[in-house]
Amino acid sequence: MTEKNNANLGFEKELWNAACVLWGHIPAAEYRNVIIGLIFLRYISTAFEKKYNELVAEGDGFEDDVDAYLEDNIFFVPEDARWSKIAKMAHTPEIGITLDDAMRAIEKDNPRLKNVLPKNYATPDLDKTVLGDVVDLFTNMNMEETEDNRDILGRTYEYCLAKFAEKEGKKGGEYYTPSSIVNTLVEILKPFNNCRVYDCCCGSGGMFVQSAKFIEEHSHRRDEISIYGQEANSDTWKMAIMNLTIRGIDADLGPYHADTFSNDLHPNLKADFILANPPFNYSPWGGDKLQDDKRWKYGTPPTGNANFAWIQHMIYHLAPNGKIGLVLANGALSSQTSGEGEIRKNIIEDDLIEGIIALPTQLFYSVTIPATLWFITKNKKQKGKTLFIDARKMGFMVDRKHRDFSKEDIQKLADTFERFQNGKLEDIKGFCKVATTEEIKNQDYILTPGRYVGIEEQEDDGEPFEEKMDRLTSELSEMFKKSHELEDEIKNKLGAIGYEI
Repeated sequence: MTEKNNANLGFEKELWNAACVLWGHIPAAEYRNVIIGLIFLRYISTAFEKKYNELVAEGDGFEDDVDAYLEDNIFFVPEDARWSKIAKMAHTPEIGITLDDAMRAIEKDNPRLKNVLPKNYATPDLDKTVLGDVVDLFTNMNMEETEDNRDILGRTYEYCLAKFAEKEGKKGGEYYTPSSIVNTLVEILKPFNNCRVYDCCCGSGGMFVQSAKFIEEHSHRRDEISIYGQEANSDTWKMAIMNLTIRGIDADLGPYHADTFSNDLHPNLKADFILANPPFNYSPWGGDKLQDDKRWKYGTPPTGNANFAWIQHMIYHLAPNGKIGLVLANGALSSQTSGEGEIRKNIIEDDLIEGIIALPTQLFYSVTIPATLWFITKNKKQKGKTLFIDARKMGFMVDRKHRDFSKEDIQKLADTFERFQNGKLEDIKGFCKVATTEEIKNQDYILTPGRYVGIEEQEDDGEPFEEKMDRLTSELSEMFKKSHELEDEIKNKLGAIGYEI
């Protein structure tokens, strides 16, 4: 049975309804911060109040002991920031001040959050009656089902951005990585204790959340992981800090937001695991100013597309036995333009490509172009070999627009990878193939999985070939006949209104 997942949009739709109440009352750039700040407050208060009531019921007097919350990775909420107080002030003229004060109280108790939380609720531009209505929506929203393994802030932020772009008719400029993709990367890479995890374009921090969760499940010590990240967008960088803080995850995301290529905030880092979903086909990325950069070991990436700049940046930051799992647009698999083919060839010849997984469509909310998972490993177990998996038929449709992987899908991919690494995998036509570097060379160093796995074998349906051909040609003839009839009907109708074809 499939589990509830990130593409189940009931919760996001409730939040979008709250955002729509604000529509037209404040500038679009501001309303996103207003909503994210309320999500943060409501989320941490829900977890806090649940634990608070449990401690009160126990009767040992620990309900105001910060450590009693921290040991369960629950954020301790100062009294002035608790949602119960905010809800009571919803329909007063001071609701904006109350919310800003709540944010300041949290920042005071948590230096990591200084200048991170939004404090624009008291602005005259924000109608306080409307704000009170939005607070009511959050008060009546059931957030207890928001399990801690969901990247709730990132998921909701992406959904709201996509809806905003849809409403405005503009392309959504940012997105986060759906949790099923993050889970797949983590389950295959298997980060271990005392490791360094890095994401050079960390978005809302979902890669870190799942890595910490994986380690906790397998060793019960989520604190035995060092997290490093960087994000160029100011709002997204702040959101990542919020997202990690509410889970009690320590991370070094740099002292400020910054572009990874022009201002690498972790220049000396050598990471054990790198997980990333860089912007697809990112351009312009400033490559004209970085032509002789030391990161370009395998060739200077083109200025018009950052795909191979991201790949080489990550390889540069990899420890001697490090592993990379990243998401890329499919073009990087086969592009030969602007030297990309030569860079890809050099990386392959250096025996770094451990696996490639072709993903199904519709896994992202706002990005529709085909994508692939790349696994790049130094000192890989199967020397001179690469695993190709075609997962385009995997997953299930959650609704008309969105697909997701089930837990079983993710486990199947992880098990396939593990069998390959242990030398026990047999090729399955149409699904997986272990190819040698020589075989990849014979394919002009193109990494499209379909070239290697082939087409799955079809079961014989028992119908004799001659009979099948007679049936199919008869059906095709009937279709042609109907097509001509439709063509004549269209011509007659156009002729009747004065248009001849």
